[in-house]
Amino acid sequence: MPKRIEEAKIDEKNIKEIEETSEEIKEEKPKKLKKKKDDEIHDGKEQTILTSLEDYIKTAAYLGTKVITPTMRKYVYRRRLDGLAILNTLLVDKKLKDAINFIVQYKPEDWILVCKREAGWRAVKMFSELTGVRLFTKKYPAGIITNIKLPNFFETKMMFVCDPWMDKNALNDAVNVKIPIVGICDTNNHTSNLDVVIIANNKSNKSLGLIFWLLSREYMRTYGIDKPLPSLEDFAGEELILEEPKKKKKEKKKEEELKTEEQKIEERMRALGKEEVEEGV
Repeated sequence: MPKRIEEAKIDEKNIKEIEETSEEIKEEKPKKLKKKKDDEIHDGKEQTILTSLEDYIKTAAYLGTKVITPTMRKYVYRRRLDGLAILNTLLVDKKLKDAINFIVQYKPEDWILVCKREAGWRAVKMFSELTGVRLFTKKYPAGIITNIKLPNFFETKMMFVCDPWMDKNALNDAVNVKIPIVGICDTNNHTSNLDVVIIANNKSNKSLGLIFWLLSREYMRTYGIDKPLPSLEDFAGEELILEEPKKKKKEKKKEEELKTEEQKIEERMRALGKEEVEEGV
């Protein structure tokens, strides 16, 4: 075989190997970048848009379930030791911001809010009272937006559901009449049939309180609704405390235990000193 042909084949082989290696690096690089970005998010180096990171932590809006559906996997940062999924907090904030930008395009009379889960009733009722958006809690009357023969039939342009599974009757009606659907999805929910997805804990009064407090604030601002906005704690229905990490709690406990031991030693030394003084007298 001529030398030139051999060299050409070797070069071709080297080029192929370089291209394959480059492809591997391209595939690995985003993973490394993603990990770095996730670490920065949870170290607090990157900032949220709508409210402080502390509000998301205090309300456990980022905390998912032990079940993770395929469509929610991309939003999960990691699992805790107890198996609960932790959502990427920056994505929780970003998706909520995107959803609010979509929702404010609809006037109060143009959409409906559905929340069968009791944990969200306080927050959704406050939102409905502030904005005038029609609300359905407890039981949604199936067919109310699809069956024109029903006496309470009405038309709507958009629907918001707090849980695609709990509010599935309302969701199915919205799918049938082909209107946009916004939904809050936890890690165990499926995002199919939803046009706009809010990723968050949808089982907690605190988390739902945060979502509807932020939605109320932005919606009222957009439509110039001149009413006093209740506090986040009013929407959540309880006092919100930023719990210290377990590591810090353990360190504090050790410090307290050491202080207690030191105090005991000091008391014993004082008692001994007192006895020696008395004996000397």
